[in-house]
Amino acid sequence: MSDAQIHWFSIVNSLMIVLFLSGMVAMIMMRTLYRDIAQYNELETQEEAQEETGWKLVHGDVFRPPMHAGLLCVYVGSGVQFFGMALTTMVFALLGFLSPSNRGGLMTAMLLLWVLMGLFAGYSSARLYKMFKGAEWKKITVKTAFMFPGAVFVVFFLLNALIWGEKSSGAVPFGTMFALVFLWFGISVPLVFVGSYIGFKKPAIEDPVRTNKIPRQVPEQAWYMQPIFCILIGGILPFGAVFIELFFILTSIWLNQFYYIFGFLFMVFLILIITCAEITIVLCYFQLCSEDYHWWWRSYLTAGSSALYLFLYAAFYYFTKLEITKFVSGLLYFGYMLIISYGFFVLTGTIGFYACFWFVRKIYASVKID
Repeated sequence: MSDAQIHWFSIVNSLMIVLFLSGMVAMIMMRTLYRDIAQYNELETQEEAQEETGWKLVHGDVFRPPMHAGLLCVYVGSGVQFFGMALTTMVFALLGFLSPSNRGGLMTAMLLLWVLMGLFAGYSSARLYKMFKGAEWKKITVKTAFMFPGAVFVVFFLLNALIWGEKSSGAVPFGTMFALVFLWFGISVPLVFVGSYIGFKKPAIEDPVRTNKIPRQVPEQAWYMQPIFCILIGGILPFGAVFIELFFILTSIWLNQFYYIFGFLFMVFLILIITCAEITIVLCYFQLCSEDYHWWWRSYLTAGSSALYLFLYAAFYYFTKLEITKFVSGLLYFGYMLIISYGFFVLTGTIGFYACFWFVRKIYASVKID
């Protein structure tokens, strides 16, 4: 098969997943929700209102801030930054501003965009933190500015130290390292603070329903509704939608082939966004129906768990496709794949979180609650 055929095949395969999921989401929305909402709103007149079931029961707890709310805000902020970078890079590459034959240009563009997107990172994490009624916004801003880039930079620095140790010409020179640190501290961090300041000045996002003073007991969950099981299942579909394209990307990174089909990549990216959003909404709905209202972290991790499959696939690719014998080269491969998987985790998790956030606000805004 020629490359283009395989790409079309992968797109069709991904679209099937998307259609299946969209059908499921539409069914939940139309049938169940309309029926539920109509039923809930009729119940108000009868005495049955005491014996409610399903997702309406947890309306007093569904907007209760989660544990480690600050950390969630930081990760959502980083995800928005990563999303902005990925989207803008792809649009530029699609329009032909970035040539695939000049790899350095692509990397430079991505880094610069990442730095500039710091504004949105600060803004979104501050908005969310204010909704959780948090007080220490400076602390959250500092974490947003340093946590994700810090982790990536540490791994990158260690890998670079290994290459230096091997006296290879592929090492990033000290001057470039310094320039990266300057970009991060000199431009990105101040931008995160500016965004955070703007986000915190705005009025807080109002919850559609009031939160009770006392948290309700979460009933015993069935084995298939356990958090770990749901989270691992949720990552399969987004990964399944992109993994053929992933093969080409890995080949272009590690086997020195050029990746030039940005149109396909953009389509796959859109499919990834839709899949992440839909699978999270479906699982979130089932979770609320079984009266478990801890959806904040769960929505993030459900979509984000596709990064785990990405890393496993990278390991599979290493053992089947690459003939790497030296230990340092193997370490380099896994180190860089770890960075890529971490980025993918933050990206997909944030998409899942925002989809779920929108969905939960929508359904609770549409029922009448005394």
